[in-house]
Amino acid sequence: MVEGARRTAHFRVVIMDGRVYVEKYRGSIQTRDLFTTWGILQLVRWYPRKLPDLELMFDCDDRPVVQSKDFLDPKAGPPPLFRYCSDESSLDIVFPDWSFWGWGEINIKPWRKVLEDIKEGNKRTKWKERVPFAYWKGNPHVDPSRGDLLKCNLTQHQNWNTLLYAQDWDKESKEGYKQSNLEDQCTHRYKIYIEGWAWSVSEKYIMSCNSMTLYVKPRFFDFFIRGMLPLQHFWPINDRSKCSSLKFGVEWGNNHTNQAEAIGEEGSKYLQENVKMELVYDYMFHLLNEYSKLLKFRPSVPAGAVELRPETMIAAAEGLHKKFMEDSLETSPNKAEPCDLPPHDPTVLKEFQNKKLNALKQVEAWEKDYWENERKGN
Repeated sequence: MVEGARRTAHFRVVIMDGRVYVEKYRGSIQTRDLFTTWGILQLVRWYPRKLPDLELMFDCDDRPVVQSKDFLDPKAGPPPLFRYCSDESSLDIVFPDWSFWGWGEINIKPWRKVLEDIKEGNKRTKWKERVPFAYWKGNPHVDPSRGDLLKCNLTQHQNWNTLLYAQDWDKESKEGYKQSNLEDQCTHRYKIYIEGWAWSVSEKYIMSCNSMTLYVKPRFFDFFIRGMLPLQHFWPINDRSKCSSLKFGVEWGNNHTNQAEAIGEEGSKYLQENVKMELVYDYMFHLLNEYSKLLKFRPSVPAGAVELRPETMIAAAEGLHKKFMEDSLETSPNKAEPCDLPPHDPTVLKEFQNKKLNALKQVEAWEKDYWENERKGN
């Protein structure tokens, strides 16, 4: 069954007797494969000899490929394929993305350091003193939805309460990334999150800013977003009417400043407390541990696999890639045991899903009333 996932996989990982082996099939975008395997190696160093023997296939591309509709027959089990995101119609297994250990191509530090920097950056400007508009900066060319977002920009004739900017990474690179420090971008009351070709790595950085995140309705999910709630951790934005939905979200926030500030703080708190590296490793540990229980064969190291060693990987790296490996190297095991995995409770899950749905309906109703009153006033 694992072999069935090889069709799109970039590499196979085998964990055997506490050692990590990788068989590479094809190159990934940038160094996604390198830093994903580096992250798995750090997990094994964080929890040495606590993971059982296992092997898995990993696809480093953006969009999920294991479609539920192709496996309606109970006997036709889907091939287990790990990747960074999935959606409601797919069965890909969601794993933390490479940038948790650093993204050298655009100078984004490992997550543990970024989280500290953003926490300090948040202290520079109190929420009520921040710019009372919705801010977004990113690549508008990766998906039509982002190009559509730019139509909501501030003009002489229309004010959607937004400040939207196209990010030119080539220019940023040449200028030394002076305008892209994440800790310097927490200066607006509201920050917009919108997907790119799939989920966007920017999500965790945006939501850490203490700004109320205006979260454009997504198609995809990563490993942590489904634990967050609208009106508690973020403000939902209608993807079919982005401009009017963004305008209302900002209007609501500026008229309910205490509540909007609290939503921003709760979202940031969720990232600081529940997506800190210690718990990212715990998620990885439990995911791989539960996955290994489903294997019906004894894992083995392929002839073409290479054992990963931190000193070898660091020696082969250069520039920021080398620095970020050194910065994210787990130098000693965690003294604590992994957190306890809560039992599966369908009732609790159903209650959570209903709470999420009710919050979405509440915002839709508020937004509808707002625009109806605006039309009557005009």
